[in-house]
Amino acid sequence: MSKTLIKAIFLLHLVGLGLLILLTGRSPFGKTNSSFAIGQDREITRIELSSDGKKLILEKKGENWLINGKSEARKSGILFIQRILKEIKIKSPVSAELFQSEIRAKNAVPVKVRVYENRRLLSSFLVYKTLSNPYGNIMKIKESSKPFIVYVPGYDWNIGSAFITNELYWQPYTVFNLLPSEIASVVFENFSDTISSFKISCRDKRYTLSGSAGDLSGWDSSLITRYISYFARVPFESWAFDIPAAEKKSIETSQPLYRITVTTTMNRKNILNLWALQTTQNGSKVTDSDKLLGKTDTNEELFLMRYFDIDPLIKKRSYFFPQ
Repeated sequence: MSKTLIKAIFLLHLVGLGLLILLTGRSPFGKTNSSFAIGQDREITRIELSSDGKKLILEKKGENWLINGKSEARKSGILFIQRILKEIKIKSPVSAELFQSEIRAKNAVPVKVRVYENRRLLSSFLVYKTLSNPYGNIMKIKESSKPFIVYVPGYDWNIGSAFITNELYWQPYTVFNLLPSEIASVVFENFSDTISSFKISCRDKRYTLSGSAGDLSGWDSSLITRYISYFARVPFESWAFDIPAAEKKSIETSQPLYRITVTTTMNRKNILNLWALQTTQNGSKVTDSDKLLGKTDTNEELFLMRYFDIDPLIKKRSYFFPQ
């Protein structure tokens, strides 16, 4: 074959590829099938997530984002989903066989995502959550479109986890957020070492420390003041939505390791129960030394707490006395 013929064939291939890209919207998969990201130059002001009859709206109002027009959304959650919406790229196409086995055969219900800049619809697509890939998703522009695994370059976590219609996920990850002036009493119960339990009360702007037998004396008031200040911001790490219902019920009906009950000056109680977190390693159950499971009386879901965050509140009664 002559060099001239080879060059001609090569040029024809380039022309054909150029026409393909032009006709399909400058994308090898077709723009109508694969245009997920909205781009960096657009301002997102409203995100709608709907699935299985549930709908959640995140909307920017001034400098804040609101959840369904009510409570303020968690800033880290908003930044996370904004980055995904602006930077997602296709990792790989999904075969018809994989989509059938991972999505259709399991009756997976997608999350419908609609993204707006004011009243302008910027993007709309479907998210099918799956364990078939580390990015936790298979996405389509619409039901009849081609399916793809998408990802955010430089980010290896499950981005499918950002598309959640549960309001709890979008609320601040906070257990306690109380100033010392808002606290009337704190009861700390240690169920494995009951003699370490205690109660702190504020009476006429003065604190008292008591045990099961009544008020105690000889404690250091500065340590009481410091302890009460720790309730100003106590975060948790994440919701434990993935715990099966039977296991969740078993945990909640078992005796916790600790219970912290805070009563405010407005006579409102905030109760936190904490259980050991069991994980599986080499087929055996072991206790996690870094995290606990928690649950408050204000919602029905368990969450994960790091010892680092809750440790300032897990004190023995002896902590308050001079060494």
